[in-house]
Amino acid sequence: MKNTVQRTVSPIDGSVVVERPLASDADTEKALARAVEAQKKWRPVPVAQRVALVRKMVDWCVGRADTIGEELTRQMGRPIAYTPNEIRRGFQERAQHMCSIAEEALQDIAITPGSRFIRREPLGVVLVVAPWNYPWLTSVNAVVPALLAGNSVILKMAQQTPLVAERYAEAFKAAGLPDGVFQYLHLDHGQTAKAIRDERIAFVAFTGSVEGGHAVQRAAAERFIATGLELGGKDPAYVRADADLASAVENLVDGSYFNSGQSCCGIERIYVHRSVYKPFVDGFVELTRQYKLGNPLENGITLGPMVKTQAAELVRAHIKDAVGKGAKALIDPTSFPAQKDGTPYLAPQVLVDVDHRMQVMTEETFGPVVGIMAVDSDELAIQLMNDSRYGLTASIWTKDAEAALRIGDQVETGTWFMNRCDYLDPALAWTGVKDSGRGCTLSRLGIETFTRPKSFHLKLSP
Repeated sequence: MKNTVQRTVSPIDGSVVVERPLASDADTEKALARAVEAQKKWRPVPVAQRVALVRKMVDWCVGRADTIGEELTRQMGRPIAYTPNEIRRGFQERAQHMCSIAEEALQDIAITPGSRFIRREPLGVVLVVAPWNYPWLTSVNAVVPALLAGNSVILKMAQQTPLVAERYAEAFKAAGLPDGVFQYLHLDHGQTAKAIRDERIAFVAFTGSVEGGHAVQRAAAERFIATGLELGGKDPAYVRADADLASAVENLVDGSYFNSGQSCCGIERIYVHRSVYKPFVDGFVELTRQYKLGNPLENGITLGPMVKTQAAELVRAHIKDAVGKGAKALIDPTSFPAQKDGTPYLAPQVLVDVDHRMQVMTEETFGPVVGIMAVDSDELAIQLMNDSRYGLTASIWTKDAEAALRIGDQVETGTWFMNRCDYLDPALAWTGVKDSGRGCTLSRLGIETFTRPKSFHLKLSP
């Protein structure tokens, strides 16, 4: 018998924290029909009015950041010390920036004023499929620009964080958004694929795994619609000999372990110039040992459980594979008392003596472990950074901006950082190469993603 209920099991203690019925075929049909009709009325609304409504939605969410943060912690396990900031900082920053540039980004492109111009038209109904690891930060990248561009939106949130979709709906209702312009549906994979095949869906914005991206592509391939795919990463960092080591250590430790390493743009492998390798590793290990693993609802906890025991077991398998091939683990898991095999609670780990025969240096681990490898030159660092099927972000740590640009031009990545990592600047395009996906969100280009060009050529005289 087909499962008709969706349950969210908290990684904190294994309890069911949310239980929702999956949408029926009738529910989905009703939502699609409403979205089509609502979009027809939303499309002629001036951009400035769309912006005002979106800003009210953002203010509603920010005003409830503590409550939203706590329920997010219960759903996916990130320490409560951090979850409210997903709303107060990243979510608010991205949404407000897109609001600030929307009118300019969506205006006509004049070739000959009044007679020849290109207009950006909304696509129609946009389906946003968002993940659990940063549910607000990933969804806002598509929900807000799609609405600003004049589309209606249906949000399908991951099973682990369904309350995010419901809070969006509450916020938009409070803001006065017309009925049907934003909706959500709780769907399983099969239902999602069926929705993508529906002729009323004009665009799919997906954030998730490579396997999930392939599934979206297969469903969309039956129709002539575009998809935006933000997929996995195996993001590298390169620490040059001239780097500020204290800053590099502080930022790369955070980039490796924040959210228990469950970030598509988190740091998963680090290449360090041999001349500074030992002090870098020593500093990295010392700071890693200061993390506190435990119940994420408790004060002082800086590392929560991974989202599922299965996810933690994959990380353990990658560590075991590396150690079996000659790597050395520098962190004693017993120094983190909350660590326990067979549970989502996993201690952070630093691996050295690693190479690219090991899964931990080539496959997405998506957990609190990082491999650190010594290199003797920029050329070798470039070669190793590019030796990956992923290309989401990469970073360099150096005082030489000219060298950073020269090396960055040769690295196959969507975003190239100098002296920072794991951050999305809303004014810059967020995109990936290779198996990290395709398409673009954020920036002016990200708003344009949710439009199609339409040319107007008016002959004004006989």
